[in-house]
Amino acid sequence: MPSRYARPAALVGAVLALAGLSAPLRAAAEPLTLSAATARAQSQSPLVTAAEASVRAAEGRARQAGLVPNPEAGLQTENVAGSGQYSGFGVAETTATISQRLELGGKRRTRLAAAEAEVDAARIGFAIAKADLSREVSVRYAEALAAEDRLSLARETAARAEGLSKVSATLVEAGREPPLRAMRAEADSGEAAAAVIAAEADAAAARRALVTLWGDAEGTVELVAKPLAPQSTPALIDPAQSLDVRLARAEREAAHAVIDRERAIGRPDVTVQAGVRRFEQTGDSALIVGFTAPIPISNRNQGTVAAARADATAAEARERLALANSVRAVRDGEAALRAANARLEALESKIVPQAQMAVDLARGGFEAGKFSLLDVLDAQGALTTARTALITARLGRAKALAALERAAAQ
Repeated sequence: MPSRYARPAALVGAVLALAGLSAPLRAAAEPLTLSAATARAQSQSPLVTAAEASVRAAEGRARQAGLVPNPEAGLQTENVAGSGQYSGFGVAETTATISQRLELGGKRRTRLAAAEAEVDAARIGFAIAKADLSREVSVRYAEALAAEDRLSLARETAARAEGLSKVSATLVEAGREPPLRAMRAEADSGEAAAAVIAAEADAAAARRALVTLWGDAEGTVELVAKPLAPQSTPALIDPAQSLDVRLARAEREAAHAVIDRERAIGRPDVTVQAGVRRFEQTGDSALIVGFTAPIPISNRNQGTVAAARADATAAEARERLALANSVRAVRDGEAALRAANARLEALESKIVPQAQMAVDLARGGFEAGKFSLLDVLDAQGALTTARTALITARLGRAKALAALERAAAQ
């Protein structure tokens, strides 16, 4: 009859076997580097497509703003369908005219300037959309890599727990270890088996979160991890030239251009008219010339001008706030990256190697009869904790670098 301590070993073996079924699929998946993922997202992301369409829409409005009003044609017949001599068309007067509205007060110039300012803001918004997407790709790629590292660690931990569970069962049956130690090893083995399943689900979810950035809901990719450049930071960071500040500045300039446009709208235009009138009774013709202009007594567009001034004040305030936020984002990003680098250096150079050394010593001492199985379990648990912290530190550094690069984007 098999020992009850062998049951978690069988469970772990089954879990690892099921986990291994996905290996051929991952091997056949498309290799994808971070730069390739960023390029694919930039070319296929719906967010970038929408931002680019906004630029084209603004450019279309700018072209429209530069056009002059169309002329108007008119045809009018008088003195018809009346009574007496006016009952027919014998004394009718037919007038054909052409009218043209002349925009005065710089309307076309200010309208075009406001539209071009909106184009500038839309182009910066497009650049912001691409920068935001690049940051999101970097973060999700790092999260997917971290999820795969956690999965690998979980599988290694489960395999070691399975081995220790088998050893503990053998030692208990031989009377060298108390049953409590075997129960501890059995519990650790079962927990490690469950952790493999959870890690596989997390890894699959992280890959899906990455591929959805370019609109692919079911894509299968093979992530390619590249060594992190030590202490790498974006150079020549000027918070005043960040994309967010530039957008706020462009929106402020656009708001002031709208003030000029609305002021010009309040100035009256002149419509000139020329035409020919034909007198049916005599067969004679005569030219007609004239002009019309509104009288700006009550409506001088003053309400819209006041609203445009208020909008400009708000845009100026947003520009000041954007500059303050940009300075804070750059400074916070630099500090976060320094802290992440320091933590990563400590884990890679000291903590993880020391934890590995402790495991090796515990195993050697256990084989020599100097340490108990509990010492090996504790040392192994400390190593797993240290390696998990290392994965988290690498992810934190990747996120800090992505945030700083976004803050410094120009």
